Parts: sequence; C-alpha cells; structure tokens
Amino acid sequence: MADRVSGGARPTRRAALAGLAGAISTPALMRSAWAAETVNVGVAVPLSGANAQFGVNSRNGIELVAEEINAAGGIKALGGARINLVIADSTSTPTNAANVAQRMITQNRVSAILGAFASSLTIAISEVTERRDVPLLTMSFADQVTGRGFKNVFQVVAKASVIGAAQFDGTLAIAKAAGQTLERVAIMYEDTAYGTAQAVGLREGAKRAGVQIVMDDAYPLGITDVTPLINKLRASNAQAVFPVSYLSDSLQIIRVMRQQGITIPAIGGAAGYVIPDFEKGLGPFAEGVLSVAPANYDLAPDLTERFRKRYGYFMVHEALEHAVCMDVLAKAIEKAGKADPAAIRAALAGARFEGGWTRAMTGGAVQFDANGLNTLSVPVMVQWRQKELVTVWPEPYAKGKALWQS
Repeated sequence: MADRVSGGARPTRRAALAGLAGAISTPALMRSAWAAETVNVGVAVPLSGANAQFGVNSRNGIELVAEEINAAGGIKALGGARINLVIADSTSTPTNAANVAQRMITQNRVSAILGAFASSLTIAISEVTERRDVPLLTMSFADQVTGRGFKNVFQVVAKASVIGAAQFDGTLAIAKAAGQTLERVAIMYEDTAYGTAQAVGLREGAKRAGVQIVMDDAYPLGITDVTPLINKLRASNAQAVFPVSYLSDSLQIIRVMRQQGITIPAIGGAAGYVIPDFEKGLGPFAEGVLSVAPANYDLAPDLTERFRKRYGYFMVHEALEHAVCMDVLAKAIEKAGKADPAAIRAALAGARFEGGWTRAMTGGAVQFDANGLNTLSVPVMVQWRQKELVTVWPEPYAKGKALWQS
C-alpha cells in the first residue's frame, strides 16, 4: 500500500514493508494524475533480503529530505504541493524490483522513482521506467546504469569503473605516502553488476601503475564459505587486497582474514565496508580498514548530522546520495513547474543543480551529462577510526591522514 509523508511524520517500518504487497494507492491518491496538492514519488528499495539494511538506510535519507521539503512549504512552483513518498520493498531480486516499479507507475501515478541501491535492482527498474518515460534517480554505481543511452535515468554518483579506479589509485597514493611500494595485489569481487564493473576499474588502475594482480577471483553473492578465497589470498603473496562486496560477504572476508593472521591492508569497494553494521559485526577487526566511497558524511556535517540526530547513526553514503536524489528531484520539479514525468525529465536532462543537499557531494553540486551521469562526482577514500569513517584521500577532501597497515 502507499506510504504518505506529510508534516514531518515518519512512515512506520510496517508501512514501508507493506509496499511489497503491491504499492496500492490510498483513496487520497486516486485523484487526477499528478494532482497539484501532492507529488507522488516512488521509493523502491530492498527492505527485505540480503540488502535490506542498505534499503532501510536509503529510505531514511529520502524521507528526511522529503519531510524537510514539506516542512519548508512544499513545492512552491506547484502552490506548496507536498511530497508524498510511495515506499515499496523491491526485495533483493531484480524481477521483483521491476514489478514494484511497474505497480508504482500504473497504480500510484508516481512522477518519478528513486532507488534501488543495488545496481542489479536499479537496472531492472530502469527497463520499466524507460519504457514508461518516468524519471529514475539513483545512486547505484554500475556503468550499465547510464551506459545504455536511456533518457530517463539519472545517476548522482560516479560510475563503478571510475570508483574502482579511484579505489586503486587512492590506495597507491596512501601506500606511497607511508613509504610503501605496491607490486602485487589481489582482487576478489561478487559476480553482480556492481562487483564486476568495479573490478574493471581496479584492473585498469593496476595496469596503469604497472602493478601485478596475483589473484583475480569472482564469487557468488551471499557466499557461505570464504575460506577457499582467503587460502588463495594467503598463497598469492599479495601486499594488499581489494574486496568488492555487500555486508554479509564483507564481514566474512575480513573476519576470516584477520582470524588467520593475514594483516595486509584490505581496501573495500564501498557497499558493505562503509556502514555501521560493518564495525558492529567486526569490532576491533574493522579498525583501520580502508574503503572507497562515492561520498562521506564528514564532508558536510552541517547537513549529515541532522540524519544522525534523527536516526541515531552516522549518515551512510547510500542515505546521503539518495537524499541528494530527493533534493535534486524537488529542484527539477520546481524548475519544470509541473509534476508531469516528461516535464521533470526535461528539467533534469543536462542540467546543473546547486545548493541544499547537493553540497554534500564531492563536486559541491550535481551536473548531469547527456547520458544522465553526474560528471562532478569524485570518489573518496575513507578509513575506520574508532567507530567512525574518516575521509583520508584525495587531499582536497581529507579530514585525516591515512594509516597504512602491514
């Protein structure tokens, strides 16, 4: 069923999860399409399955900004129309994600959709939104998201191959600053759209630097036993390892590494390596772990501390970037002067958005190119320090000096 955001009242978790049943609209939403008094915005995120925590984080970021917009008077170009979030569980399965998007468009008459964190889910949703000419704003990484020439998809972060290259380049710079020369590295990644795309960037970075990749292994999402991978890592004699994975896999990889006494630096690929559950699940093993990230909360504390105060934990990057998606969408609706999807899409295409939550991005704004990719997004390197993530690279954004483990 639909979930309504108004006047700062937060949707309950039960209401959010109810979206899985079909995102059926309430009578209030059965008025003429895109009614002036409300703007229906679809939020399709995984609230169950392997990626549920990421979905909850994403939903929290979106609802925070939607409530701020409503509290400030709504969409002024539409006479103060309120943002009405239609939240639904995409689950962690692409087919379900596509079905949820279809229902949002046909039953809830959404003006745009935000989601869905995991690239495989977002790609499935984008096939639906492209056919129905409905804008989709996302923070999913995979190159494929904006690499197919679609006109209705808008990606606020750098693509995965760029993030993968930054993951390698940042590590190389951090090692050099610590007086270390990297000659041999290992890559292990889940065989999803996100993992495979980011691995491409890692390989390209290693090739440019003349560094040997002594292990390059894909594994299935939700792997039950990482011991064979870690045994292979030990035998590879790598000086550093680049694991690209979601939460459950990231916990296994780092835990087994450290339990076996493998202390080489581990440089995560965002996702499972940059959320509070990573530190909670690993305790002392998390300290010093590096990761790449599309953005980090310590770059704009005046904005992100509002999230911590509201939800009780730091603003993870998927929450931050989905917050940016919501803010950019609201700006586009103001620009369009309509809640019609075609008008919103036209307002988004090739446009630059400044102020508000766009300041939390490394580029300080959002600028979409012809394919819908934000060309201003610059990945950063972060490191776990006493249960917080500190930005440590590149220098213009660093809030602390990186520590190199060996």
